[in-house]
Parts: sequence; structure tokens; C-alpha cells
Amino acid sequence: MTRVFVYGTLKCGGENHEWIKSQTFVALARTQPLYRLFDLGGYPGMVRSEDGMAIQGEIWDVDAAGLARLDVLEDIAGGEYERVLIELEGEVSSQLVEGYLYLRDVSGRRDVGACW
Repeated sequence: MTRVFVYGTLKCGGENHEWIKSQTFVALARTQPLYRLFDLGGYPGMVRSEDGMAIQGEIWDVDAAGLARLDVLEDIAGGEYERVLIELEGEVSSQLVEGYLYLRDVSGRRDVGACW
């Protein structure tokens, strides 16, 4: 199992939640204030930022097949996102949790704050 932080359409109630709902929900969580969220046209992209915020999201335990599916959804092979370790705060700060960072330019994109 891989512990994954999700912050956008994969969260409970999100339009892509179907991609993860068969996995195991662990907890609500917030990142260290190292990231920012941008509106990419119907879905968010999280980027590392010097003036970052604590992004709100969920932690899920995802099996290998589920992780492979998420990598396809997030277009890892096409270079839109990369899956990296995400730094969390609070009770879960010591856990190794991965998440998806957006790799493309966010110039001109609307900053959406700490929650999608």
C-alpha cells in the first residue's frame, strides 16, 4: 500500500472520486505551508511555492493497481504531474505520504487558496 494525499477532484464528493473510492480512507490532513493550488480549468494543480499555504486534503491507502490508475489519471507519463513525497503537518507529519505535484507553468492561472 502507498499512502496518498489528494487535494482536488479525487476527494470525497469530487468528480473523480470514483478513481479512488475503492481504496481505504485514512484521515483528513493539511500539508506544511509549502504549496499553492491553482485552477487548471475544472481541476486543481498543486505546486511547491516559497510563499506557500497549508493545503487541505485527504489521505488514502492505495494499492498498487489503484496507484497505477491514479498515475494514468494524473498523466505522469505525459509530464503533467509527478508523484512525490508531500510534507504534512499535525498528527500525520511523521508519515510518508505521496501526492501529485503539477509540473507545468501556472502563469495566468487563478490561485484558489488552501482548498479546492
